[in-house]
Amino acid sequence: MDVKAAPNGVATIEDRILRITGYYGYYPGYSSQKSTSRSSVTRCKPGANCPSSHSGISRQLSPLSVTEDSSAPILELQNRGSSGVCGHRVERQNRSADNGTQTHSENSSQENRIKTRCLSCTSMVLKAIWGLLIILSVSSSWVGTTQIVKITYKNFYCPFFMTWFSTNWNIMFFPVYYSGHLATAQEKQSPMKKFRECSRIFGEDGLTLKLFLKRTAPFSILWTLTNYLYLLALKKLTATDVSALFCCNKAFVFLLSWIVLKDRFMGVRIVAAIMAITGIVMMAYADNFHADSIIGVAFAVGSASTSALYKVLFKMFLGSANFGEAAHFVSTLGFFNLIFISFTPVILYFTKVEHWSSFAALPWGCLCGMAGLWLAFNILVNVGVVLTYPILISIGTVLSVPGNAAVDLLKQEVIFNVVRLAATIIICIGFLLMLLPEEWDEITLRFINSLKEKKSEEHVDDVTDPSVHLRGRSRANGTVSIPLA
Repeated sequence: MDVKAAPNGVATIEDRILRITGYYGYYPGYSSQKSTSRSSVTRCKPGANCPSSHSGISRQLSPLSVTEDSSAPILELQNRGSSGVCGHRVERQNRSADNGTQTHSENSSQENRIKTRCLSCTSMVLKAIWGLLIILSVSSSWVGTTQIVKITYKNFYCPFFMTWFSTNWNIMFFPVYYSGHLATAQEKQSPMKKFRECSRIFGEDGLTLKLFLKRTAPFSILWTLTNYLYLLALKKLTATDVSALFCCNKAFVFLLSWIVLKDRFMGVRIVAAIMAITGIVMMAYADNFHADSIIGVAFAVGSASTSALYKVLFKMFLGSANFGEAAHFVSTLGFFNLIFISFTPVILYFTKVEHWSSFAALPWGCLCGMAGLWLAFNILVNVGVVLTYPILISIGTVLSVPGNAAVDLLKQEVIFNVVRLAATIIICIGFLLMLLPEEWDEITLRFINSLKEKKSEEHVDDVTDPSVHLRGRSRANGTVSIPLA
């Protein structure tokens, strides 16, 4: 039967049905192509030679041939459908895997944050504990040194010999540091290698004879003057007054740094310096400007001034130093004192300015106790900078004032009148004002702004809470309220 084309371009009724139903894989002339394919198949009789046998392909017409051709689009649809389902499954698996990796990474990041916070909190707690121990140790060593000097003066008054003897103990600073290095460091170094490493404080070439004389001599003289004037002041004044006046060195350090080193000007430190000077004048007035009182105040202020000059020159010529370099430098001062200043006590001995009957009569127990506590104070000051916050070292120094006051009251060696007590308090307040950081004003403003923000948030919460209750009551009464955005 011949295939006739319809006027609308559709060949047969089958094409119309396929087009109307939207059969998958349909295209115009689909049924005509199938019929031509059927007609192209030649029927071969049994025993006859087929014309297509020369090509090596023989096909017999069977009822399944049509169904196979017609089922091809259905199989294609099924394959595409199955591939689509598999694709969705793969996409879902990939998404689930991505979500799993994201949640795993988020969990690991949260765990790392928790660990870092725990480590930071632990380090802060350890620093605070070390700081508390350092504060108590620094104040106790300074109070003990001052009180032992007062006890020694009862039987033996040779302040320069005591200064020279205690300064010689500084030689042991570096051996103590190296012992700590051997006990704590994982990589051990030989003493000479560590000594050369710490001698870089004098320059890249290390410690030479020229630098030993040039850099050590002025600092050794200032060190000796500071301690000698401090011991002279303890003969004229009480331990409480001397320790309070010595706290003025912070104000002198600021003034010298501002003038010499061109440090930043801070009004609060100027106020602290004025308070220190006011306390000095009031301390001299406490005994009605008695001669011994004025001389003692002068000695104490001179000791604080030389201490401040020592610190400013150290910062100018040597800069900042770590614990090992500080130990090396202090031990070098001890060697210089032993080699070049030993002639001074000999001269004072033969001139009978500082004379004693025999070496056996010397109070070796008090002398060794004083020198040992003085060395412990210097070690603790340098160790404390490494283990805890530097500000705590200064707090330990100022706490020696109430410590000495408590001991003096127990020994009944001091009578606190109003002027002396006010002078001590003013000097201590000025010392604490010196400890404020340079950005203290910005830190204070941030703190005040944070407090204001917290108060405003609390006020907003208080305002929104009654509106919530009112909306709840209106709903309970059957009225409808518009929710707030």
